[in-house]
Amino acid sequence: MKEEWSACLAALGESRNKAEYGRLFQYFAPRVKAYIIRLGMTPANAEELAQEALLSVWRKAHMFDPAKANASTWIFRLARNLCIDRLRREKIQFYELDADEPDPDEQHAGESAVLATRMAQAIRTLPEAQAQVLYLSYYEGRSHSEIAQAIGIPLGSVKSRLRLGFEKLKQLWGESS
Repeated sequence: MKEEWSACLAALGESRNKAEYGRLFQYFAPRVKAYIIRLGMTPANAEELAQEALLSVWRKAHMFDPAKANASTWIFRLARNLCIDRLRREKIQFYELDADEPDPDEQHAGESAVLATRMAQAIRTLPEAQAQVLYLSYYEGRSHSEIAQAIGIPLGSVKSRLRLGFEKLKQLWGESS
């Protein structure tokens, strides 16, 4: 699959084929958005940055070298760089605020970090099959059918593993149904 996307991106760089770009966009747009959200951006900003990243893919496809990186690595690097640039710009604006006003984005940062760590630890206690489908679904943004195809299991097994994983996470977190 990695070779297929790399070939698609290389072909896009040579031909500027809109159909190839459409395939790349359809596959990578939701994944890039999920990745940017994991980097700490809001969903609205992540949507905007994902659009910018994929526009950069169109503009810079001729610069892609399959010998140096996979298409996914190259695309996610573009997205990461755009996200870092945005965070730097926002940081500059933050320092211009009055020192007495707390930053609303940082008011719950400690709590979010604790919850993220607790969730990561809980997922690590799950059986590998359940943790794998949870990760692919919620961290990579893949659909159930994409997960089934990617790891070679029936769609019903994906759904069962997700359900069992959620039940175990609820038990670990001490929540009832």
